[in-house]
This record gives sequence, C-alpha cells and structure tokens, in this order.
Amino acid sequence: MSSEFEQNLEKYAEVILKVAVNLQKGQRLYITPHGGFNASLINLVPFIELIAKKAYQLGARFVEVLWNDLQLNLIRLQHAPRDSFEEFATWRRDASLDFIKKGDAGLSILASDPHFFDDQDPELINTIIKTYVKHYKDVSFLLNQQKARNGAVISASCDSWAKNVFPNLPPDKRTAKLWDKIFEICRIKQKDPILAWKNHVKQLIVRSNYLNEKQYTTLKLKAPGTDLTIGLPEGHIWGSAKSTSQRGIDYVSNFPTEEIYTLPHKDKTEGTVKMTKPLNYRGNLVENIRITFSKGKVIEFEAGKGKDLLDKIIKTDEGASKLGEIALLPHSTPISQSGILFYNGLIDENASNHIALGFAFRSCLKGGKEMSDKEFMAAGGNVSLIHVDCMIGSGEMDVDGITKDGKTEPIMRKGEWAFNV
Repeated sequence: MSSEFEQNLEKYAEVILKVAVNLQKGQRLYITPHGGFNASLINLVPFIELIAKKAYQLGARFVEVLWNDLQLNLIRLQHAPRDSFEEFATWRRDASLDFIKKGDAGLSILASDPHFFDDQDPELINTIIKTYVKHYKDVSFLLNQQKARNGAVISASCDSWAKNVFPNLPPDKRTAKLWDKIFEICRIKQKDPILAWKNHVKQLIVRSNYLNEKQYTTLKLKAPGTDLTIGLPEGHIWGSAKSTSQRGIDYVSNFPTEEIYTLPHKDKTEGTVKMTKPLNYRGNLVENIRITFSKGKVIEFEAGKGKDLLDKIIKTDEGASKLGEIALLPHSTPISQSGILFYNGLIDENASNHIALGFAFRSCLKGGKEMSDKEFMAAGGNVSLIHVDCMIGSGEMDVDGITKDGKTEPIMRKGEWAFNV
C-alpha cells in the first residue's frame, strides 16, 4: 500500500472518530462487527489497531473489540448438530448492553462477503438470523429508538468483499481499489474532509427541515415498474445525518449517509414498487424484486433470485410485511455516480431512494420515543424485530408530496431534488 493510501486511511479514521462517532474525551469505545452472523473483523486487524490508537489519542478511556470469524460460522453450518441452531451466546449481547447503558461510544464495522454462505442451507441460516434478531431486540431498541449512545456504522475493505465488487481486477488489486472507492464516497479525498462533512450534514438538515415544515399527508413515487402511494402519519418527522444521543452528543450513525428519511403510516401504503438494486440480507442476495402493497401490507412479491429468503423476511413477524421507513436522496450522490454495486447495505442504500420493511424509528414521530408499542402503532408507527432496507430509486423516479388541502407539489424529478433550499 502506498503512502497516499496510508494518509487517506489516517484521515478516514479521524473522520470516523471525530464526525461519525464524535468520540468524547474520557469515553470508552466498543468496536463490533456489523451484520451479526455474516460479519467478521478478523481480516481488519491493522485498521482496527489504527482506530484504537486514534481513539486513545483523542482521549478514549478504554477501547474494546468484539471479534467474530466467518470461517467459524461456516464450520458451524457444516458440522454442528442440525437441532442446535437456536443456541446463542448471550454474553455477546450482554457485553453490548453493558457498554450502551453506560453511555459509551460504539463503532460497528461492515466488511462482509455477500456470497459467503451461498451454498449453505437457507433454513439453518434463517434460524440463526431469527435467533440473533430475537436476542438483540433490546440492543436494537436502545440504539435505534432511544439513541442511547453516540456511535456509527462504517465500512472497511477486505479481500472477501472486494472480490465481489471488482471480480475482473487481479486479486492483488481488488482490496486497494475498494479502499480507494470508500475514501471517495466518504469525502476523504477532499482538502478538508471534516469540514466537507460538516457542510454536507448542514445541507441535509436544511432539506429535512423543509419537508418537516410541509408535513405532507402522502407521498407518490413513480418510475418504471413503480407506482407507489405512501401515507404519512400526523406528526411525522424527517430525520437526516445528525442524531443526538441521550447524553446530548451529536453523531452520524450511518457513514456515509446521503439520505433524509421518515416513517410511513403502517397501514397506508398502496401500489407496486420495483427494486433497483439487489437486497443483500446477512450474506444472501435477493435480486429483481417487485412488491405490491395494499392497506400497508405486502400482498404479492416476486424475485428473480432468493424469493424463498424474501418470503422468510416478510414472515419474520406481523410488522415485517409493512413499511417502517421511506428515505429520499438524489441520484447524483457520489455513491450513485460511482456506478458500482457495492453489495453492502450501508453504502448501496445511500445510492438510491429506499424503503424499509420492518420497524420504524420512533424519533421520526412526535413523542414517539415516549410511546408504548401499542401507542406507537395506533399513531401509525410500525413495530417489528427487523428493519430491512430495499433500494428503489433511480434517475427516472419522480416523487410528489400531497398537502393537507390536497395540493400536489414536486419533491423530486428524475431522481433529483425539485425544490431549492
């Protein structure tokens, strides 16, 4: 690796800790793999050591890492007793809960091979995923709904991921190429990446504020294969890059991010939507997806590949068949303009308008964080164990907002913002 690469990696680590996580002096930092069963940090040791070094230099009190190895998970699938896949190491969850409840900072790293488990029994994989999701319910609630700590999800290049993104490159060039693309889409190559991110976050906040003032009752999305109407609950809130923890620390939870987002009314989605990118669900791809909704619920779906997995996702629980998020972002984002399918939900969702099957973020509804599940659902919010992002945007998508008095106003035209701020 070149000195230029080392310089960019140093800047990437600094931006992650100073902007995304916003690590505070005296905080502890907990580093975990992102993605559960299909997640590994074993090939990222030098990068994690760099993060730890930078964290201590910024005043971290303690840095801990929760390791995971894909190869061990594969061995389990191949050789473990067939009735053992609901077994779960609760100490991993308990460790996460301990750090979260103490207000420590968190960093989750996504670096996975989307095809790693292609040849394994999908029923066993689904059992493992459902077991993981069930046991991590409290962790998910504290992080996603209560903003209990400052933290971020980021990506890091590794050989097993890079070979899928750049299969035509020589093997010894792939990982460096993927790192280079990560630096580009994360604005690391700009003269002052920290300033660039601060300006970017401000722009997203301004756009979310515009839509919050509008308080549209309905969104209409149209594109080839898509004709979808999404009702919005009263008191919905459009969020953007900046989140604030319970302790008042601002952070950017998804890094990179290009979106503004809110919750649909769980019972008011109608029509058909065509996905414009594959769904990478914990190491398994679902491709060429088309879904039809009625009264908020999935009533029909098809997929060119992975239909059985999509069926299992939708049947995870009652809320998994309804929407918990609608996110808007321009087609001209750095990720979209790269023209690359990253096979990485964190990155690919920020190339495209997207929806999510499963739970809604309570921060997207006025008073939502104080509501019980029953109250949240009565107000239109969706409750589920899962939250699965599906990319639907393109340079051909138009989005309109319907006001309370029935007026139709343009929000996006051909994938770009149709309003000035």
